[in-house]
Amino acid sequence: MSIIGRRISLFVSLLTALSLGLGCKQEATSTPPPPIPEVGVITVTTQTVPDEPEFIGQAESSRPVEIRSQVTGILKERFFQEGRDVKKGDRLYQIDPVPFKAAVLSAKGRAGQAEARLVQAKQNLARLKPLLAEQAVSQKDVDDAVAEDLSAKATLEAAKGDLIKANFDLDSTLIIAPISGLIERTRFYEGRLISAQTDLLTIIHQVDPMYVIVNAPESFLLKRRRDIQAKRIKHPGIYQLRAVLKFQDGSDYPHEGSFDLVDPALRIETGSRPARIIFPNPDRALLPGQFVTVRFLGTTKTDAILVPQRAVQQGPTGSVVFVVGEGNIAQPREVKATNWEGSQWVIEEGLQPGEQIIADGIQRVIPGTPVRPVPVSADSVAAPGLGQPPGQPSRESEGG
Repeated sequence: MSIIGRRISLFVSLLTALSLGLGCKQEATSTPPPPIPEVGVITVTTQTVPDEPEFIGQAESSRPVEIRSQVTGILKERFFQEGRDVKKGDRLYQIDPVPFKAAVLSAKGRAGQAEARLVQAKQNLARLKPLLAEQAVSQKDVDDAVAEDLSAKATLEAAKGDLIKANFDLDSTLIIAPISGLIERTRFYEGRLISAQTDLLTIIHQVDPMYVIVNAPESFLLKRRRDIQAKRIKHPGIYQLRAVLKFQDGSDYPHEGSFDLVDPALRIETGSRPARIIFPNPDRALLPGQFVTVRFLGTTKTDAILVPQRAVQQGPTGSVVFVVGEGNIAQPREVKATNWEGSQWVIEEGLQPGEQIIADGIQRVIPGTPVRPVPVSADSVAAPGLGQPPGQPSRESEGG
């Protein structure tokens, strides 16, 4: 190839490379920027909602009665079936009554002797008084008769007391149920020597009504007091509150309860304040020792901020929502989410009324970048049926 031909070929190659470079540059500069993501937002508002703290409680019988013998003797017979219902007045145990019948007869005899002695002393005194006026007897004889009369009276009173005690012991050999309720197993059986006031024979539990004991931690009580003083919640008074139960399997107890007792002091060992709630228990659904979840009704939270569950994310240090600020820029905001109200979180701190938060399309948001907000309703982004996400704060789990 000649020199001119080589130059023409090189020139053509340069033109080709230049045209390709210009085409690529035009193609690169013509790529459009990514679209601004569209997100659903809701405007933060306040409302009044029920404030219903929950605690774990334990049921106990409203009246556990220990059955003990009033007398020492041999257990002769047991009348009840263990673990069953007993009625007030039902026979429970029989202590061998023979020694006590004998004691009653002896006491009756001593009382009769004392009564006869008193009659004799009265008659003797009645004879001596006229003779003293005639100076037929000495003053000492009359004084001795008066003393004998008083001694006979005291002896009769003591004998009557012994007779009452003997009758009481005889009656106590038959042990009857002082209340109606469920009776435990017997601790002793026939033939055992029972010691008076010492040996526990069994226990009867009155299970209608039932008590449920809860323990409110000191931190909850202090926050509650601050909220009441700041008028963030309306509280009718502790003894005006009502309570409902939920069993461990999630089923609801059909009867409401009310406060029966609140201890005046905190327990030193737990730092909590015990409270006792009384529940009717006609169907025996509650049993002593059973653990239940207690929710208290009657208080309301004013100016509460609720946001859908989807709007609350978990950040490194806690709960986070995305707030749409000036220029429609999405920024993360740490909030304090306390408990559930339906399918929404109650936000204690971090949001103000009028602010817009992203409730739908959060996965498309890059912090610090603009978004295209579209108003949506809280109901449209609610997540019915969702359980509480792991790691989120929950209602109180210790007593009330």
